[in-house]
Amino acid sequence: MGIQYLDMRQDSGIGVLDKAVGVLHAVAQAPCGLADLCARTGLPRATAHRLAAGLETHRLLARDTAGRWQLGPALSELSAAVGDPLIAAGAAVLPGLREITGESVQLYRREGSTRVCVAALEPPAGLRDTVPVGSQLPMTAGSAARVLLAYSDDATQRALLPGAAFSERTLTEVRRRGWAQSAAEREPGVASVSAPVRDGTGVVIAAVSVSGPIDRMGRRPGERWAADLLAAADDLTARL
Repeated sequence: MGIQYLDMRQDSGIGVLDKAVGVLHAVAQAPCGLADLCARTGLPRATAHRLAAGLETHRLLARDTAGRWQLGPALSELSAAVGDPLIAAGAAVLPGLREITGESVQLYRREGSTRVCVAALEPPAGLRDTVPVGSQLPMTAGSAARVLLAYSDDATQRALLPGAAFSERTLTEVRRRGWAQSAAEREPGVASVSAPVRDGTGVVIAAVSVSGPIDRMGRRPGERWAADLLAAADDLTARL
């Protein structure tokens, strides 16, 4: 049975608005076609299609190369419009990191027990690790999850570590060397390396990542990209 996103959100009393927001949250979990969207939201096919098509018209949803709905560019544009300094810093730093590595690059921010992709760039050609902006990913798998959880409060670590693909010892190692790597942990065939981004007070507020196919990145991508990634993380921190 699909996850019922609509039941997890507050009821505003405006039915069509609540359903549209439910569609956005469902698509944020992962790109999906109509059948998956219906399963995730519990909406009838005609209603789900009508809402998704309307959101696509307003560029809140878009289609990927497989024709699946994913979060659209209007969401990141709205975020940038309110002057989010992290997104502004990412816009200045991520293009250079992508050019150096030739791989996908992302910027993640922790929101509760999940991490949200707030900025992402893909390489111009070749296999990619596509993570749409707005995607909600677990804090229990992947190098960015390791970084964000390593610098989270003790209560969050105690709550999430029992279900994580890594251990408390892993988080200690992340804090010691200042970056994390993973291979086929969040998704088969994908490797990634991540580093913490700090605000002006030194608090970790995000993770910057490089990800791509294991065939290119290798199972120890940090050996190749950690230095460049740390330089990008330092640049992001300086801009904040």
